Amino acid sequence: QVQLQESGPGLVKPSQTLSLTCTVSGESITTNDYYWSWIRQTPGKGLEWIGFIAYGGWTYYSPSLKSRTSISRDTSKNLFTLQLSSVTPEDTAVYYCAMQKLDHVGNPDKYTFRGQGTQVAVSS
Repeated sequence: QVQLQESGPGLVKPSQTLSLTCTVSGESITTNDYYWSWIRQTPGKGLEWIGFIAYGGWTYYSPSLKSRTSISRDTSKNLFTLQLSSVTPEDTAVYYCAMQKLDHVGNPDKYTFRGQGTQVAVSS
């Protein structure tokens, strides 16, 4: 059973950078053909797919968030991270990390495993 656990601050000030970590157990993040994604659910837009870091280390981001997003990983700790810069209150959401196959990438509703999510509020 693969488990993903999100962690990070629950409150971020506007214009700052949101930083979250997803710690994975039960599967290596370097295993072929798996994509490690970030997804969020906002009150206004619903589910939104943010981006991934692939098993080989390359990344891809949603065009709408690309300019503010960075996803990286630490293979020695089997975790990957999300940084979202210049946040505004519209970035307030529950953030999820997920394990996806290639045909699920880009779809926030389809995944093999997903974490329980962490609430992040953007407020001064």
